[in-house]
Amino acid sequence: MVRKVAVSSFLGNFIEWFDYASYSYFATTIALVFFPTDNHTVAMLQTFGVFALSFILRPIGALFWGSYGDKKGRKAALAHSIMFMSGASFLIGCLPSYSVIGVGAPILLLLLRMVQGFSASGEYAGAATFLGEYAPTSKRGIYCSLIPASTAIGLLVGSTLATVMTASLSSDALTSWGWRIPFLMAGPLGLIVHFIRTKLADSPVYASMTEALDDKQQFASTTKSVSPLRELFQNHFKTLVISFGACVLNAVGFYTVLTYLPTYLSDTVGMDATQSGTITTICLVAYVFMVFGMGHISDKFGRKKVLIGACVAFIVLTVPAFLILNTSQFWPVLLVELAMCATLTANDGTLSSYLTETFPTSVRFTGFAFSFNLANAIFGGTASFIATGLIALTGSSIAPAWYMVGVAAIALVAMILSHENTDKDLNHI
Repeated sequence: MVRKVAVSSFLGNFIEWFDYASYSYFATTIALVFFPTDNHTVAMLQTFGVFALSFILRPIGALFWGSYGDKKGRKAALAHSIMFMSGASFLIGCLPSYSVIGVGAPILLLLLRMVQGFSASGEYAGAATFLGEYAPTSKRGIYCSLIPASTAIGLLVGSTLATVMTASLSSDALTSWGWRIPFLMAGPLGLIVHFIRTKLADSPVYASMTEALDDKQQFASTTKSVSPLRELFQNHFKTLVISFGACVLNAVGFYTVLTYLPTYLSDTVGMDATQSGTITTICLVAYVFMVFGMGHISDKFGRKKVLIGACVAFIVLTVPAFLILNTSQFWPVLLVELAMCATLTANDGTLSSYLTETFPTSVRFTGFAFSFNLANAIFGGTASFIATGLIALTGSSIAPAWYMVGVAAIALVAMILSHENTDKDLNHI
């Protein structure tokens, strides 16, 4: 069952983030299709603006899916969330362009992106919670690192597909139909994962919580009278705030390093788009291996130490890294991005297990989902938009680096205030 849970968690998260991130990798093309204008900067800001607005529903979706998963079970929430994501992604691939229906095209794009955001809010947290509750205590870090690894593989496949299509298709073909392919693939893939998840059993930790009550009738009355949302905000508010602070660096770092930098290198630095895409692909491959390593390290040394180390590294290294990126030389840029990926994996490979261990079983899904997705809504979804806006406002190409340094400082304070639960049985938290 642990293997089945791992496979379903991997596939579901992979599909969700392949669909979700394809938008960023085809951002330049999507800008032409849905936001035609003579000003490229305005078109890109509008494209990234839709990307940011899609995050509005993520905290709301987190409360919905988290509460649903804590009351009805992890597998039920995950089986349904994948259908929302795959359906919305498929419909994006079917959307007519601005030239066909005018302003209705970007409006429909925004609505479907918001449905994607609503769905994604339950996938990452739910998959990590589900897998973490199945994993052995001593190996929870490396098991939970499968979730960010599957996210990176989703990005890797999206990045590789975008690079190959950009190199092999003409500009007209890419604009007319090529960009639709990754979104249309979501339909059948989502159905496969939905089927797999309906065949799983809920985690032993969740089952232990429900079985601790006298009988099914008592359980039903208890879940009706005690809302996970009320319990979370009344009894675990301080923990929720600290968890949010710990998540802000992950939000900005993830979307800046893995989805914004390809656009930054091609649009701001002036690097060849094929070269920047190739660098991103190499870094994502390295990221997958490094994230498992960081999960293992966190099992040995504790989540708190690894996460504090990631905060310090981002504060020290980000500005020098952006200065080197501006050289637009292939090898220096590649080495710098690899260093930033390594720093990111120290955070990303540890955060999923840290959040799983932070909240008790009755509110674990809700607490994880809400803190993670609120941080992503405020800081992650706006990362590309803010970075592009800061460069336009200040005229400095390293302005996004200083923004990341400030966010890393916030996360550092949160992690210093946090507790270490690495070796604890989840039933005892």
